[in-house]
Amino acid sequence: MIHYFVLGLIQGLTEFLPVSSSGHLVIGEQLLKFDPPGVLLEAILHLGTLIAVLILFRHDLLRLTRGLFTKGKELGEVRCLIAGTIPIAIIGLVLQDKIESAFSSLIVVAICLLVTGGLLLIADWAGRQAKRKEVRLRDALLIGISQAAALLPGISRSGATITTGMIVGIEGKEAARFSFLLSIPAILGAAGLKFYQALTTTSVAVTEWPGLLVGALTALGVGVVAIKGLLALISRGKLKIFGVYCLIIGLSTIVYTCAW
Repeated sequence: MIHYFVLGLIQGLTEFLPVSSSGHLVIGEQLLKFDPPGVLLEAILHLGTLIAVLILFRHDLLRLTRGLFTKGKELGEVRCLIAGTIPIAIIGLVLQDKIESAFSSLIVVAICLLVTGGLLLIADWAGRQAKRKEVRLRDALLIGISQAAALLPGISRSGATITTGMIVGIEGKEAARFSFLLSIPAILGAAGLKFYQALTTTSVAVTEWPGLLVGALTALGVGVVAIKGLLALISRGKLKIFGVYCLIIGLSTIVYTCAW
């Protein structure tokens, strides 16, 4: 049971903090020597973090839903979210097998964590110049490409998307808000795919369901705290903290892999 709690904790923290949930889950499973029920656990954990976003951004979601029936700025935001989702949908389907193979390599995870660390240090600099409050269509496409790159374990989805937003001139909190809204279809798609794979390829013992529930609830609760914490740190210009952390974890993973 403790293993499910730990993996839920890792997922909840790292799905939204810019340090890569997929990379940390790979490392966590290796260090814990724990063989979880594969894709079903991933689906359950994604469901927990998805609910966290829905809870915190429910007002934005209601506003955007109403905006579908108007010609105001909300409709433009919806178009940007759709445009930003296209890259990850295409790349995820076309390169699914190659992406999944990357999850078996700690070295790939380590290198991607180093890339994430570098991106976050750039974001810390770019955030000082970024002042724009709105996301344009071309911004959304670039941010969407960054989100697709985060399919690789070790590339942080939130880190890559927020950094890209800041680089193109979007103010930090607005870049983060768009990043979290953009995560909804991405997380929903990932969870749906994992659930489908689990239902068609695996069977789960009844005794494992309490552990899966613990993992999901932990990911949900910690995810809410992580989102609030990240928004506060972005306001204070503290993204470099995560950049340094990713560099340390990436280098430590390389040392661990070479030593063993």
